[in-house]
Amino acid sequence: MLTRKQLDLLQFINKRMQKDGVPPSFDEMKEALDLRSKSGIHRLITALEERGFIRRLAHRARAIEIIKMPDGMDGGFTPSVVQGGRVDQPRAAMPVEVDALELPVMGRIAAGTPIEAIQDVSHNVAVPGAMLSGKGRHYALEVKGDSMIDAGINNGDIVVIKEQPDADNGDIVVALVEDQEATLKRLRKRGSSIALEAANPAYETRVYRDDQVKIQGKLVGLIRTY
Repeated sequence: MLTRKQLDLLQFINKRMQKDGVPPSFDEMKEALDLRSKSGIHRLITALEERGFIRRLAHRARAIEIIKMPDGMDGGFTPSVVQGGRVDQPRAAMPVEVDALELPVMGRIAAGTPIEAIQDVSHNVAVPGAMLSGKGRHYALEVKGDSMIDAGINNGDIVVIKEQPDADNGDIVVALVEDQEATLKRLRKRGSSIALEAANPAYETRVYRDDQVKIQGKLVGLIRTY
């Protein structure tokens, strides 16, 4: 039996993983549940883990995997991390092979200081079809830098991007700045301005006019190798 706060946190994590492909940061959890400190989030996460609803993944910044949802609730989440062409399955489930599709890896994307715009395909990567978000073109990028580490995106990860020209507030996007530099950041629209927000307090939020930024796609998944 879960408390109301435990259930609220589990639902919030599940919705964010379905939407963004990565779990929310502790700050986002604290804000969503209107708690005063991160210690309250730590206690709730520990309680959910002890009850078998989630699992914290070792050696990854705040990475969480949902194992199950309460009876009667939709547990149709998509795990945020794929390894070796297989989707991690809940512990109670038998391993299931997932059909993989080949996506082009369009070079490297900065999760830090913007780098030159990405143009060329370097190689292909196998991605489970279940990770792809609806119709439309998808591509992959290798992450360089640590500015999105609090969103569970590490240096060297492969991010799966759905190509689209716009995105909602809070989405993690590939943004092309002044047709020259590409970066992976969380999108915040503020009137006629666009803020590209890092998920690491060591990096400042950069604000541009809306005509200086073009959205190249939205993050829908992440692949990590060890």
